[in-house]
Amino acid sequence: MIADDDEKWLAAATSAVKQNAFYMQRAIDSNNLKDALKFSAQMLGELRTSKLSPHKYYELYIRASDELRSLEMFFRDETARGCSIAELYELVQHAGNILPRLYLLCTIGSVYIKSKDVAAKDILKDLVEMCRAVQHPLRGLFLRSYLAQVTRDKLPSIGSELEGDTETHMDALEFVLQNFTEMNKLWVRMQHQGPTREKEKREKERNELRDLVGKNLHILGQLEGVDLVVYRDTVLPRILEQVVNCKDELAQCYLMDCIIQVFPDDFHLQTLDVLLGACPQLQPSVDIKTVLSGLMERLSNYAASSVEALPNFLQVDAFSKLNHAIGKVVEAQVDLPASASVTLYLFLLKFTLHVHSDRLDYVDQGFGIKPSEHGSCVSQLSATGKLCDDKASKQIVAFLSAPLEKFNDVVTILKLTNYPRVMEYLDHDTNKAMAIIIIQSILKNNTRIATADEVDALFELIKGLIKDFDGLTDNDEIDEEDFQEEQNSVARLVHFLYNDDPEEMSKIIFRIRKHILTGGPKRLPLTIPPLVLSALKLIRRMRGGDENPFGDDTSTPQKILQLLTETVEVLSDASASELALRLYLQCAQAANDCELETVAYEFFTKAYLLYEEEISDSKAQVTALRLIIGTLQRMRVFNVENRDILTHKATGYSVKLLKKPDQCRAVYECAHLYWAEEGENLKDGERVVLCLKRAQKIADAVQKMANASRGASSTGSVSLYVELLNKYLYFLEKGNPQVTGETIQSLAELIRSETKKAESGAGTFITSTLRYMEFQRQQEDGGMSEKYQKIKMEWFE
Repeated sequence: MIADDDEKWLAAATSAVKQNAFYMQRAIDSNNLKDALKFSAQMLGELRTSKLSPHKYYELYIRASDELRSLEMFFRDETARGCSIAELYELVQHAGNILPRLYLLCTIGSVYIKSKDVAAKDILKDLVEMCRAVQHPLRGLFLRSYLAQVTRDKLPSIGSELEGDTETHMDALEFVLQNFTEMNKLWVRMQHQGPTREKEKREKERNELRDLVGKNLHILGQLEGVDLVVYRDTVLPRILEQVVNCKDELAQCYLMDCIIQVFPDDFHLQTLDVLLGACPQLQPSVDIKTVLSGLMERLSNYAASSVEALPNFLQVDAFSKLNHAIGKVVEAQVDLPASASVTLYLFLLKFTLHVHSDRLDYVDQGFGIKPSEHGSCVSQLSATGKLCDDKASKQIVAFLSAPLEKFNDVVTILKLTNYPRVMEYLDHDTNKAMAIIIIQSILKNNTRIATADEVDALFELIKGLIKDFDGLTDNDEIDEEDFQEEQNSVARLVHFLYNDDPEEMSKIIFRIRKHILTGGPKRLPLTIPPLVLSALKLIRRMRGGDENPFGDDTSTPQKILQLLTETVEVLSDASASELALRLYLQCAQAANDCELETVAYEFFTKAYLLYEEEISDSKAQVTALRLIIGTLQRMRVFNVENRDILTHKATGYSVKLLKKPDQCRAVYECAHLYWAEEGENLKDGERVVLCLKRAQKIADAVQKMANASRGASSTGSVSLYVELLNKYLYFLEKGNPQVTGETIQSLAELIRSETKKAESGAGTFITSTLRYMEFQRQQEDGGMSEKYQKIKMEWFE
């Protein structure tokens, strides 16, 4: 309903403006000054309305002010025809109503100044003072806006055609400042016009009119006579006085932003303490972070665009002044949210990284506390405790991420002593998220953490991933997929903790272990393996050197392997026996490479104990036994007695597997333990054949069980025979004299017989094997062909 009334009143007023403008233009065309003034006054009388909203009033004002351009040109033509401009100036003051009279006075006043018949400062002073007569906020605001508009190009500033003596520009300056002051007062008073229930609506309308006030500051910024001295001594103090004294949130926020955007960067830098001194005096509800962030962003861009300006930042100590100002603001605004405080320090940090990227002490000051400073991020958070506010937590993450993005080097971040203190105030989930960001930075930028002290500092930052926070329980829900991804990131990180110097690398290994072992049983299976592999890599680098190249007992291969023994034991306690067995075997290989027989034997002993006591699943046993056999087969460090003991145990495990086919395969794999390529003393052909015959007996038992099962196919057991045949062929080719053609012929006949019983034909496996045998028989190279000639193949043909 109100909107409809607005439209009706605007339509009626607009119609009256058009009608009077028509008659005014007709009088102008007839050179009828009296009627022109009469109808222009009637036209301007429509601006006296109080019925329109500010938005609609603005539309009406634009129509009326556009028509006044014709009147201004008419006044200029009248003076050219000999009419006295002074008389015209007096004549318009006889208009009946004050508002039309002042609009006409501003119009003729602009012509009067242009004529240079009188000092510009006198007319300007007269106009700005007479406009005080209109105290209605809305009407007065638009009147003074019109005054600023018509006099903008007629101010006697330096370089203009109206330039007078050296003090003339100060008159222009005084005029603009005075007009700004009065406009701001009117604008602020608008909030009190009308009932309290419509306050929100009025604030919205006031916000739409803010540019009318800000226009004066734009004019000030363009005046040629406003140099640094004038700005520092006159302009800025006068503007800030008005900003602080108006005590209006909307006006203070907007005008502070105007000051920052309108005046040159160098002015801000040289008057930083004055501008920042006003910030704590602003209303608590003012969005101070927007104001200060705009200022710091402006200064950062200034520093980026002008290398010559950088020394000025150090000269005026810009960082300390900004840091001091932020501390004062936070101290003055006791109800300032934690997120707002952090945002302020985030912008200070970004400013520092742009302007003083080489000053890590400045960066660290922003994070921590110094006695000489009034505030810092930590000092504000210390009063807050752990952050539960999502917005504040996100700001902290952005705060901590800023130097990472700037330097792309975590090692640089580790030099910031206060960085981890800020992370202390993050809740568990946000702390983990920040730790992931740090790790991703290392992985992305291929950053090497090369000292033990740096490792300690890094793990202090990512401890949210390494161990649980105090207060968390096992009942807290954990997303398994996220957990796995987090711990995999930690595992990848371990490989970036590296130093070419073995002594320092051994220290790094010890430090990593210290931190990782705090992770608990759920994390250890994911984080210990990379630690062990990294240590084994170091051991292999150290082999061949002196027994103790570093003059201490902590950096020898034997000591590091002892450390790994204790480390892997933790895994067996964490219900990760299969993984622990694998790592024991890896360590045994490293001990073998370093020719440490006793240590290697100990690792095998521990692996066997795990196999016997902890691994009960049949499939896991098969896999573990294959690993044991494969590792033992490559060991060369054991003497005959130790090797026989370990080999005998492995063979014993083989025949105890749950399933007969698994027993068969494990036993024939044990044959490799008696035949090594390197060294004649590791070749025992008789024991190889004994293992293969024992495996064949187990295969016979499987075959009997298959034949006894009614309707069952014997294909599975025949495949065991074929696998055995291939093992015989392998050892035949390797030169085992105990493997004869008769033995292989006998097994081949058995395979043919069982295949016929199954009535399923020869399978692909046996067919391929027999073709291979025939192929080798036909070779003309001599050695291999002779071995296969001993095997009769007539049955296959």
